[in-house]
Amino acid sequence: MTDTAQNLLIRPLSAQDEPEWRRLWCAYLEYYETSVPEEVYVSSFARLLGDDSQDFNGLVAELDGRLVGLTHYLFHRHGWKIEKTCYLQDLFSDPDVRGRGIGRALIEGVYAAADEAGAPTVYWLTQDFNKAGRRLYDKIGVLTPFIKYARP
Repeated sequence: MTDTAQNLLIRPLSAQDEPEWRRLWCAYLEYYETSVPEEVYVSSFARLLGDDSQDFNGLVAELDGRLVGLTHYLFHRHGWKIEKTCYLQDLFSDPDVRGRGIGRALIEGVYAAADEAGAPTVYWLTQDFNKAGRRLYDKIGVLTPFIKYARP
C-alpha cells in the first residue's frame, strides 16, 4: 500500500466542503475550457447534497485532511434494462496529486456506490484530448464504440 493509499479517504460530499468543492470544480471546468454561471454552482451543490434519487451524488477525495479530488454521478433508468444505470459525469483531481491513485479511487468509489444501488453498469464520457485520463480509463473501464451527438 502506498503512502497515498494509506492517507486517502474517499467519502461523500458534505455541506462544509463547498469552498474546496468549488475550487476543484472550477479547475475541472477550466480544464475543459468552460465555466458556468454562479446560479449553476449553487444549484449543483444543492443537488449534490439533496435527497432526490434523481439528483447527482458527489464523492470527494481527501488526502491528509485536504480535498484533492471529486466525482459527480447519478443513477437513471435505461430502456434496455430493468436495473438502474450509473452515469459518472465529472471526475477531477488536483494536478499536483495526479498519478497517485486519486482518480482510480474515486472511480472505484462510484463503482461501489453503483453496486450498493443495484446498478451494475457505470459509464462516462471524456474528451478525446484527455490523454492522461484515458490512460487511467483504459485500465479501469472498457472503451465502447459509441460516438456522442448533441443537439446543435
